Amino acid sequence: MPATPISPDARFFIALNAGSGHSETEERRTTIETVLRDAGRQFELTIVDQPDTIDEIAGQLARQAADAGGVLVAAGGDGTINAVARQAITHGCAFGVLPQGTFNYFGRTHGIPEDLSEAVHALLAARLHQVQVGMVNDRVFLVNASIGLYPKLLEERELDKKQFGRSRLVAALSALKTVLSPHRRLRLALQIDGRLQRLRTATFFVGNNRLQMEQIGIPPMSAALEDGRLAAVAPRTKGKLGMLWLLLHGALGRMGRLDQGDELTTFSFKQMQVTVKGRRLARRRQVKVAMDGEVSYMDNPLAFRVMEEQLLLLKPDATWAKPAEASQEQPSTLVNIR
Repeated sequence: MPATPISPDARFFIALNAGSGHSETEERRTTIETVLRDAGRQFELTIVDQPDTIDEIAGQLARQAADAGGVLVAAGGDGTINAVARQAITHGCAFGVLPQGTFNYFGRTHGIPEDLSEAVHALLAARLHQVQVGMVNDRVFLVNASIGLYPKLLEERELDKKQFGRSRLVAALSALKTVLSPHRRLRLALQIDGRLQRLRTATFFVGNNRLQMEQIGIPPMSAALEDGRLAAVAPRTKGKLGMLWLLLHGALGRMGRLDQGDELTTFSFKQMQVTVKGRRLARRRQVKVAMDGEVSYMDNPLAFRVMEEQLLLLKPDATWAKPAEASQEQPSTLVNIR
């Protein structure tokens, strides 16, 4: 589907993640409301202050957006964007993004500004595009899904961010701590297009994000994503320093290019089944999986595929230009706090 405009009267239904604290959340709320009010745009903004309520709140907003012909909008990091996008896909409504995370791979890939005021202005001038969605079992992912050492790295990173704050330096130091701690290598059986492949690796990574693939340093995998496929990456290195270097590429980017031939197993696919072998895993029948920065347990084996339905994403129009400084006047629009 070519890029199409959306009605200038379409109402925005916004879920704002309050994970960064009250003062920062209030500042973000004020910025969003000021820009939309000055543009004369109708909207409803709901602050999500409890992580376990985001699915329920996003579902309610998605139903409202679908009924009103409006747009469901996620304001937060990649995990928040994932949770809200799931509801947009389920209810078939248009989807917008106001990136507010540490890395913002999804927003950056689609040309959405990281500055909040600029992102809201860009949303007002955006057009609808179809965007590929990945799935593992019954869960969607927009950026990546992984098993092994990488989910452990994400869990440790979130704990460290709560203690030391959100920054890429904290993420790098947390990765160093995780990789230098003891960890097991995975034994995997992969079924890809009827072919069986066995693999041993510390972490197995499936990507659905062009920017992240480019930053890891494997452009052919980036090109595969444009061709309706997912990209699989598994490091072959056994040394802790080599593993650290690989994971830092994936976590931070912009650190130079990898020697793919020596360090990585890579391939693209549309459907794949991954069985994690091992007696301990067989007993509990579940695997820890990280999807867009959020970690959960899923049934083993894991079924990865490209979803038939696509996400209807509002992306900035090519003619959009960065706006002048927005007014700082306090808005009067009602906000729901849950």
